[in-house]
Amino acid sequence: MLKTIVKVSEVNNLSDARYCAGMGVEYIGFSMDNVPFEKYKEMRGWLAGVQIVGETSSNNALHIQEMVSTFLPDAIQISANSGTDLPDLDVLKELNLPIILKTDFAEANLPALFQSTAGYVTYFLLENSDEFTPIDDITNQIETWAAQYPILLGFGITEDNANQLLEEVGFKGLALKGGQEIRPGFADMDELINILEALDDDF
Repeated sequence: MLKTIVKVSEVNNLSDARYCAGMGVEYIGFSMDNVPFEKYKEMRGWLAGVQIVGETSSNNALHIQEMVSTFLPDAIQISANSGTDLPDLDVLKELNLPIILKTDFAEANLPALFQSTAGYVTYFLLENSDEFTPIDDITNQIETWAAQYPILLGFGITEDNANQLLEEVGFKGLALKGGQEIRPGFADMDELINILEALDDDF
């Protein structure tokens, strides 16, 4: 059993999906933009006991509604991209699904974004396009937000610091990414496996 909520994003192969489900991952995300529906349908057929998140970078709420009617996810993930308007959240609210809003620590005006969308969003997934900023340098800043908003941390996580980040900063959970498939049925999952095992009470 994992110690916290974990979402694994960008899953595109059955290896990752089945492993994550077996480890007790709460949310498994598939790209509605890039994963063919038939492949998605096949992978979902192997899964039980997890929440399926339909991920998209689209800012067209009506298009997102159409994709949701096809993929039938349990939750949706949208993106607050720099220079791009958010989808109409009032339209998306009509779907009656949890909304995860992915955003960028390095580029977004996070205080304004949190305040304007908090009434719609179940979780904020916080990534960072600036890969050279050590997580230790910004935890104090993020800790203030984590006390007010439901944040899933999506960067700077290793097997060595995952538990410390949860205990000291108070995130609602962690967001990881699936590995790329090397060949059919086999994916590079070492980093993902190590972090999940560090979060597992049984290890």
